[in-house]
Amino acid sequence: MTRDKVLNLIGLAMKAGHVVSGEFSVEKYIKSGKARLVIIATDASQNTKKKFEDKCKFYNVPMIIYSTKEALGMTLGKGLRSSITLTENGFKSAILKITEG
Repeated sequence: MTRDKVLNLIGLAMKAGHVVSGEFSVEKYIKSGKARLVIIATDASQNTKKKFEDKCKFYNVPMIIYSTKEALGMTLGKGLRSSITLTENGFKSAILKITEG
């Protein structure tokens, strides 16, 4: 299942210290140029999706809408998470290959 592969990669990235979560932190990383891939939960609010779509377009950061807030949070060992960013290109490339392939 590709969903499991993506969540597994996010979990590995978290253990390696390459994941930032939470709206304010993700936004800060996008603006600072440290974000490599932004992932927004499918059940995030329309305002959240629109805000991050606009920010990612402006700062030229790839973004995908994937999984649920609960699944993203559980993968990170935290509570509900509507937005996360990866800060490392290897994980970004692997996840994009799965989701776009």
